[in-house]
Amino acid sequence: MDIRHLQYFIEVARFSSFTKAADHLFISQPTISKMIKNLEADLGVELFERSRKKITLTDAGRVILAQAEVIDKAFNNLQTELDDLLGLQKGHIRIGLPPIMDADQFIKALGGFHDQYPHITFQLLENGAKKIEDNIIQEELDVGITVLPTEEERFDYFFLMSEELSVVLPPSHKLSRRKQINLKELEEESFILFNKDFVLNDRIVSACKEAGFLPQVVSESSQWDFIGKMITANLGISILPNSVAHLLKEDVRIIKVVQPVLEWDLAIIWPKDRYLAYATKEWLKFTQDRIATQAGKEQPLNK
Repeated sequence: MDIRHLQYFIEVARFSSFTKAADHLFISQPTISKMIKNLEADLGVELFERSRKKITLTDAGRVILAQAEVIDKAFNNLQTELDDLLGLQKGHIRIGLPPIMDADQFIKALGGFHDQYPHITFQLLENGAKKIEDNIIQEELDVGITVLPTEEERFDYFFLMSEELSVVLPPSHKLSRRKQINLKELEEESFILFNKDFVLNDRIVSACKEAGFLPQVVSESSQWDFIGKMITANLGISILPNSVAHLLKEDVRIIKVVQPVLEWDLAIIWPKDRYLAYATKEWLKFTQDRIATQAGKEQPLNK
């Protein structure tokens, strides 16, 4: 038995499929099947109950999976610590980025970091804040951008930016000439929102409830440009961060919301009580200096 046997076992358990695990690991299904059979022979137990429709962990499999995950995590931490000890300024950082923010400033900071550390690579994954937080917990992302407040018992963070939210209307709308709109005035409107993976969805629904009504949601999307097109097609209105609203290419009207004023605070988060790779720690320090200071709200790393 070697570490690969345990890593392959963890992936099969994760996907409940030899085929999907093999695809994820970029190996053939016969190879991973053979590795699992060898592991079962070494341990003297069956790890999976196999049927035509699905595979499930046996009782022994569940016990061994828990220990295999501990061993795999320790092995990965060992390699990371050795790299740090040797001063290897290289690595790979997986960053969760919401598609509902103007990422220009963030990308410029990323470019500046790359100039300083050209051998560190990045993987940017777009998703809603809820999914980003879940992916960090599942160790599928190293860091990510989310909406405050976040779960401080699970994440460390530093402030990134604050932004107001505005109503976005088609030019033909009866309220399109207004300079500001009370949220209560939107009670009879049809809303186009980001889907439920996005904290913005919760924030808008909650604000509407506090204003005394439940928004009539006619459509949800994960793409702000689709929302812009639906607004100009007179399918409804939306509430978007100012920076995103001004990115829309369509002819729309962007109007301030009052009573209450809607805004959100974004932060960069990373997992508590987990070893951070050298590349990730350096990126966090660099980004805080570059972005948080420019925002005028520099805060120490919440660690």
